[in-house]
Parts: sequence; structure tokens; C-alpha cells
Amino acid sequence: MPRGIADVQTPGRRLRSEGKRAAILDAAEALFIAEGYERTSVDAIAARAGVSKRTVYDHYTDKETVFLRVLERVGDALLTTVRAAIDEELVPGRDVRDALTAFAHRVVDRAFGSSDYPAFRRLNALRQSMPHLPDAVRDRPERMLEERFASLAAEGAIHAPDPALAARHYTALTLGLALEAVTDRPAELGTIIADGVDAFLRAYR
Repeated sequence: MPRGIADVQTPGRRLRSEGKRAAILDAAEALFIAEGYERTSVDAIAARAGVSKRTVYDHYTDKETVFLRVLERVGDALLTTVRAAIDEELVPGRDVRDALTAFAHRVVDRAFGSSDYPAFRRLNALRQSMPHLPDAVRDRPERMLEERFASLAAEGAIHAPDPALAARHYTALTLGLALEAVTDRPAELGTIIADGVDAFLRAYR
């Protein structure tokens, strides 16, 4: 059945639609970070974005969907950094100590140091109070690291019968401790990461 004229999006109309979607997410991100989830209304998002309330609902259905799209957008930027670090640092055949150390430094420098990270932490903290929402955004980096640790175990680089647990231990010993120091004790980051890798390898080699 042929589509009607109204169903066909011209390039100009598509660009306007994409612009409105981006404006809505920009507005929502700023409001969620400044005001929190509960105090941010769809009316406020629409007003800040310069669109109608109906336009917000047309694109995103409800406030929860807007929040998830905002969290995913910020998370995707960080995920790209983590994925590149995994693919380029945790490579087969590389000395495992060097690989784990280089990976941690890269995440600390490029992910924790990015402008997206404070926004992600704030939004993810809000997400923790909403247990009915899916965990996909938060869990993706952990799953990616788990998969690479499974590969490292298969190669014999580490001994990790449970790659998911190994990935969590590595993250806690390196990135978790580095995150606590990144603002107040940046000069200690190298030592923190090196000590964390040493502790991890004592348990997993």
C-alpha cells in the first residue's frame, strides 16, 4: 500500500526531527543533572528544548524513556573509549601485566578525564534509585571486560574460572581505587594502578 505524503520524510524534515530529538536530550540532561529525576517534568524539558510537550511524547513516549536515552547517550561516549581501550590494550600475546596496566591508565586518562564522565556518574546515581529500569547501560562495559578476560583465561594469560568475577576484582583494585583518587590525589594514580594490577595478578596467575 503506497505511503501518504505525510508518511514520507524529506531530508529537510528528517534533519529537523533529529534536531528536535537532540534538543530534547540536551535539555533533559541538563535538568536531570541540576534538578534530579523526580523534580524534572516533561513540561520543563519541553520548555528548555523549545518544543511542545506533545513533541517530547511523540519522540520518547514518557519521562522514563527520555531519561534512559539521556543515560545511554552519555554512556555511549564513554563506552566508545572503553571499547577502544580493550581492543587496543588487552590484545593477545601482550605481556598481561603491561596490558592490564595500560588499559587502566587509558580508561582513567580518557574516560574519567572526559567531560562526559561527571554527567554519567550523576545520571547513573539517579538511576540507582530507579530499580525497575533496565541495567543495560551500566552493565555494558562490565560485560565487555568480562568477555576479554575470558579470552585472556583461554590463552593462559590469567587463571580465571569465573571471568565475570575476575573482571569485577580487577576493576575494584584498579579503576575503583583510581576513581577515588583522580580528583584529590592525581599524583598517586600510577602507584595505585600498579599496586592494583600486582594484587590482581597475585590472585589470578
